[in-house]
Amino acid sequence: MSNASDHWGKTKSLLFKTLAIWAFFSFVVHWFGGALNSGSFPGGYFMAGMGAQIAFAVLIFWFVAKQGQIDDEHGVSE
Repeated sequence: MSNASDHWGKTKSLLFKTLAIWAFFSFVVHWFGGALNSGSFPGGYFMAGMGAQIAFAVLIFWFVAKQGQIDDEHGVSE
């Protein structure tokens, strides 16, 4: 039972880290999108949006790799 609770604890920790990173790229980056604008290039929000999408794709692969390591460590991998 201890192994299952340890696995769930590490999985929850990874989930909360992932959600924090997601929230950062969803909200915080876009709050400062206006600062990227200049007189000759008003595309700050566009750049923030494109960067966020790249970050989300990288975040998915990172999450899957870390979850796979946790599963392997506790003997519940596929």
